[in-house]
Amino acid sequence: MSEIPGTSGGAVWQSSPPGSIYDYIKVASFSIGPDGLVDQWSGRAVDLFGITASEVRGRDPIEVLLPEELRPRGRHRVKEILDGKEWTGLVPFRLPDTARGHGLAEVYVMPTETESGERAALCIVVDVRALRQIETDLAASQAIFGQSPFGFVLFGTDLKVKRANERFATVFGGSADDHRGRTVHDYLPRGEADRMTAALRRVLETGQSAIDLQLIGACPETAERRHWSINLYRVHSGTGRTIGVAGIGTDVTRRHVAAREAASARRNLALLNEASARIGNSLDLETTARELLDVAVPGFCDLASVDLYQALLAGDAAPPERQAAPAPGGGGRGSAALRRVAFASAVSDAPLITTPGCGSRGRTPTAVGEVHRYGAESPCAKALRTARVHTIPAEDGGLVQSTLAVPLVAHEVVVGLVQFSRTKGSEPFGERDRALAVELAARAAVCIDNARLYRREHERALILQRSLLPPGDPEAAGLDIACRYLPGNTATEVGGDWFDVIELPGHRTALVVGDVMGRGLRSAVAMGELRTAVRTLALLDLEPAEVLSALDEIARGLGGPSGAQQGARAAHRSREADLSEVYLATCVYAVYDPVTRRCTFANAGHLPPVLVEPGEEPLLLDVPPGMPLGVGGEPFEEVEVELPEGALLALYTDGLVESRDHPLDEGLRAFRAAIAAPAKSLARRDEGVSRLSLEDVCDHVLTTLDTRHGEDDIALLMAQVRGLPSDAVGDWTLPREPRSVGRARELSRALLVSWDLEPLVDTVELLVSELVTNALRYGEGEIRLRLLRDRTLVCEVWDSGLVQPRRRRARDTDEGGRGLQLVGLLSAAWGSRRTPRGKSVWFELALPDGGSSEPTVEQLLSMF
Repeated sequence: MSEIPGTSGGAVWQSSPPGSIYDYIKVASFSIGPDGLVDQWSGRAVDLFGITASEVRGRDPIEVLLPEELRPRGRHRVKEILDGKEWTGLVPFRLPDTARGHGLAEVYVMPTETESGERAALCIVVDVRALRQIETDLAASQAIFGQSPFGFVLFGTDLKVKRANERFATVFGGSADDHRGRTVHDYLPRGEADRMTAALRRVLETGQSAIDLQLIGACPETAERRHWSINLYRVHSGTGRTIGVAGIGTDVTRRHVAAREAASARRNLALLNEASARIGNSLDLETTARELLDVAVPGFCDLASVDLYQALLAGDAAPPERQAAPAPGGGGRGSAALRRVAFASAVSDAPLITTPGCGSRGRTPTAVGEVHRYGAESPCAKALRTARVHTIPAEDGGLVQSTLAVPLVAHEVVVGLVQFSRTKGSEPFGERDRALAVELAARAAVCIDNARLYRREHERALILQRSLLPPGDPEAAGLDIACRYLPGNTATEVGGDWFDVIELPGHRTALVVGDVMGRGLRSAVAMGELRTAVRTLALLDLEPAEVLSALDEIARGLGGPSGAQQGARAAHRSREADLSEVYLATCVYAVYDPVTRRCTFANAGHLPPVLVEPGEEPLLLDVPPGMPLGVGGEPFEEVEVELPEGALLALYTDGLVESRDHPLDEGLRAFRAAIAAPAKSLARRDEGVSRLSLEDVCDHVLTTLDTRHGEDDIALLMAQVRGLPSDAVGDWTLPREPRSVGRARELSRALLVSWDLEPLVDTVELLVSELVTNALRYGEGEIRLRLLRDRTLVCEVWDSGLVQPRRRRARDTDEGGRGLQLVGLLSAAWGSRRTPRGKSVWFELALPDGGSSEPTVEQLLSMF
């Protein structure tokens, strides 16, 4: 109890707060009267000795407490005490409960006097076992607190340091006593100190421990950032009173660095995996560059750009280093021209990377698509020359902290440069980052180089393919023709689609549409070879089925060796390898005769032609499909169809009617529906109802159908039938007799005069005489003479003989043999062809333009 002065002058009595030393030390008291017997017995004595006051009061304490062998000495001591002497010592005592054995007490005996002046004694007893336990606990606490390798600190309820161990003092300086009274704000930055204070209050109020609280600060001796893991728990006295909060701190900086490096390694592996999955999905240069930046930003850096050599983008195969430009002032050579193809930023309103000077003053931002050069001494130019990574330092006041200039190297050739930049506030690039940057650039470089090679091959194939298509608007006698060709998108390789319009003798026209299976330059080359073969075979005037049979043989020979080499290698080549070299193609070959308006079709595995007759719905012509070219072994069939005046014929490739989004049958239905309405309007054009042209029909079809899928090339050839009028044809049968020569001249002269072609009369009479004479001399059967007028004048002489005329050079002494020479000299073209019943010899003349068509003297003398 303590007395505290009050404001009123009275005394206020207050109990000591729990948790004092007496709560831990068992102190008991009892008194001995003048007669040597127990007079008073405290409650603590009851707890210590296990004997109630009623059991011991009025009895000899020596008999009650001491063993029998110690009783004589005990009575002697009690007598001395009653004589007025103090005594302190260790006294073993007998516990009533024999199971507990003997106890040991430290006894302090003080002589006292009763009211009557008699001698008495007051005994204070302390359990020695409790004292020893306290000593052990204090020693253990001191050892743990003082010898702990961890920082140990005790905060009071006011959140000030009450005690700190030497380890804590070693980290933060001074001795352990110097830290008494400090707060967490004396050790940590403001933000971290506020977090720590809030945690202390929470532990103090709730009693819930805080485990592994991560804090960042710095030691007084160094500015290096340190990481600590703090464990906090509330501390109580023996009676449960809150004393404060104990904290144990561990320096986990190394563990944090290791964890950060491990996380960085995992991030790098994840980036590389992502790069493998995302870079190179396209064969487009710009798209591949953007895929690289999509992976790098923001996962690896904040800003990035890709520059590629302009020469490589333009398809130049020369090494870019040869195109390096002299630097201004003669200080070495700057880089070759580069084009910025991609830029990415994870920072809002971030400026473009300004690197044309790459560290030089006065540089300006480089926009995507801009062509630029790097200065000779710039880090970027050095990176391009050495094919090694160079670091570009930050500029004062700039946003960028540092930049890595990494060359894009593929197959030991530098194709460009990628720059990775981190802004201020981000973690600077380390060695691991440099290695990762090189790996990312290497993977992207291979994909970019593949895209470059593909682009070069694609452009070459495209040029080849375009050069093989008919130039301009094809013209044909008795036909209005319109055609369209749509290549696939940039991600699709060049296909083998082609179409052609070939003029044949007798104003006939061959219409061809084909498709070589496969893609790329090899398919384009195969398409060119087949197209050339078709034109060559067409000049021989073979039947459509014969043309396809010859094409089949040519297709089977494409891409393989010939002659003896082919025979030698065939013995060592498997059948599967042979089939892999076969070029397969589909083709429709049609020959149209404007005089009869009949068209003969032959098909090699291609889609059937579509015919729209006036006033009728579109229909697929029933042309036997046959096998594709290159398969071999099967003959091709012919189908002859009479086409009415004004009918519309459409030939096409599968890209027009088939894609992943819709099957072939659905595409064919859509094509027929798209061509139906405009075909009807086209058929009524001559009536003045509509001015729709054949070109408009093509545009309508391509607009209506799904032609933007980009999966395959599209070829469309449309022809409207315009047969030759009857007054533009002269057709006569002449008997096999000499006077037929004169009759042929008369008929020809009369018809030419009616056609207002008098300038051609003499030439035609001369040439007709030669052809009819040859038919009489070398041919067989009746002779047929036919004159056709369209864009040119064609004359045909038919007979039943199978022997083809052969032009030869007549000797000076020969009286004849100059007829065909004369025909070749005076005509624009001439030739012969087989017919189902013999042969036909023909020549062609251009219609007069006002000038004379008669042969000159020099031309006639050249035959002799």
